[in-house]
Amino acid sequence: MVAVTKHGVILEKTDNSFENEGVFNPGIFQDGNIVHMFYRAVRQGNFSSIGYCKLNGPLTVVERAKEPVFYKEKSYEFQGVEDPRITKIADTFYMSYAAYDGINVFGAYATSKDLKNFERKGIITPKFTFEEYAQLIEKNSGKISDEHIKFYNLFMRYKLGDLMKGNIYVWDKNLVFFSKKINGKFAVLHRLYPSIQMLCFEDPTELTIEFWKEYVSNLHKHVVLLPKGIHENSHIGAGAPPIETEFGWLLIYHSAQHTAKGLIYYACAALLDLENPKKIIGRLKQPLFSPTEIWEKEGYVNNVVFPTGTALFNEDLFIYYGAADSRVAVASVNINALLKQLKNQQL
Repeated sequence: MVAVTKHGVILEKTDNSFENEGVFNPGIFQDGNIVHMFYRAVRQGNFSSIGYCKLNGPLTVVERAKEPVFYKEKSYEFQGVEDPRITKIADTFYMSYAAYDGINVFGAYATSKDLKNFERKGIITPKFTFEEYAQLIEKNSGKISDEHIKFYNLFMRYKLGDLMKGNIYVWDKNLVFFSKKINGKFAVLHRLYPSIQMLCFEDPTELTIEFWKEYVSNLHKHVVLLPKGIHENSHIGAGAPPIETEFGWLLIYHSAQHTAKGLIYYACAALLDLENPKKIIGRLKQPLFSPTEIWEKEGYVNNVVFPTGTALFNEDLFIYYGAADSRVAVASVNINALLKQLKNQQL
C-alpha cells in the first residue's frame, strides 16, 4: 500500500460566533506556494457558512478571515452553505457547495474572478420527492445495483411521502467540477445515493425537470463509481476536484462503511480516463487512509476523514480533509507512487 503521512490538525474552531462549533471540509485552490482554503464554518445550532484562510506552503496558516466570506442568502440555504469545493476553469473559479434548508440538501454553485466576490448560480441538482424519485429510479431495474432502488421503493411502498406532505426531497450533494470542459461541456461529479455520477451540460438552463426525469430514468448510464468493498458498503461520494495527470483524472473521494458502532468514513482513490471519466483505469482496493488518530475518531461526528481539497508540492500531494466533522487536518502521499499503484490495481 502506498505510504500516507498524516500532518495533523491545521485549523480549529475559534470563539468567533460564525465558527464556534467547528471548522472542516475545506475547498482548496493552490496558486504557486499559496494555498487558499475555503472551509465550512459551523456556529451553534448547526448553521453553516464558509470561512477563509490563506496558507504559505501546504501547512502554515498566515491569514484568516474573522467573518464568513460566503453565507446563506436564499431560502434553500436557510440552515447554511456547506462543504465547498473550488475549481478553476479557464479564468473563472467555480465554488460548488451543498445548500441545506434544514430538511433538504441540494447541490449549488457560485462563480468568481478573484476568489473574493462570488456570484450565485443557484441549484443545479434535481428536485424530486422520494415518491417521484422512486418511480424514476426503478426504471433502471436490472441495469444498476439494487442499492439505488431499494430505499426509494420502500419509501414509496409505505407512502411516507404522504405523511411528509411532499416537503422532503431526495438529497443530491458532493458536487465537484472537473477543471476543464470535456467534449465541450462542463463535467460535474455528484452523488445520488449511493454512487458517484457525472453530469455534463453546456449551460445550466438545460437542467430542466424534463432533463432530470430522463437522467434519473437512465441513471445507470451516468454512474462513474459504484460502491465496492467492505469500506464502501454504505455509500461513496466525490471528494476533491479531479486532478488531471498524464495517466488520467486522479479522484480522491470518500466512502462510508456501516458498522455496529455507526458509520466510518474513509479517504479513497481512483484513476479515471481523461477523455471518458466514466471509464475506470484503476481503483484502490483498500482506503487510502482511515480515521486512526484521536482528532479523527472523536468530534461532532466520530470516525470521519472527509477529503475535499488537494495541493501539489513537488511530488507530494497534500490532501485536506474534515476530521470528525470538527477540524481541518492534512495528509500527504507521493503522487507518482499513488498513480503507479492505481494503474496496477483494479477491482
